[in-house]
Amino acid sequence: MSTSREGDRDRDEEGRARNARPRDGLGRPLPHGAAGVDRQPEGVVRTAAQSVAEAQALLDAGQPFHAHEVFEDAWKSGPDSERGLWRALAQTAVGLTHAARGNATGGARLLRRGADGLVEWQGEGQGVAPAGLDTAGLVRWAQELADEVERSAEAVDAAAVAPRLT
Repeated sequence: MSTSREGDRDRDEEGRARNARPRDGLGRPLPHGAAGVDRQPEGVVRTAAQSVAEAQALLDAGQPFHAHEVFEDAWKSGPDSERGLWRALAQTAVGLTHAARGNATGGARLLRRGADGLVEWQGEGQGVAPAGLDTAGLVRWAQELADEVERSAEAVDAAAVAPRLT
């Protein structure tokens, strides 16, 4: 990403506004010049298996915001028939991000929304999810974490509570 500062806004090569500030592992912007976590490149086309493997590595590292970006790429570049699946996975990753940032309300809401989207991928409706995704396990994980986040209202350790995708 190129960062021309037109009108004091970071822009990419196409002129779209992009925030070039470094980010922490939970995607929060840091001051310019601070050491941050490498950003996920946008628009990368991966196979389903590559998306799952990369997202799992990011989740295990406590970087659910960055895992959400991998899921978002799959949602935007994958087959139309799988868009709902990848969108639901992105929502669970954003839910975990909010829960790790201490936003219990937003975290629980997005975890549940993602779980609802994954329900139809449990072998019924749309069919079996690609790349060995354990959608039934992910639905349970998201619902249980949403309940826990609401009960405790405390930030969670994203790496410690990260789901197993397969």
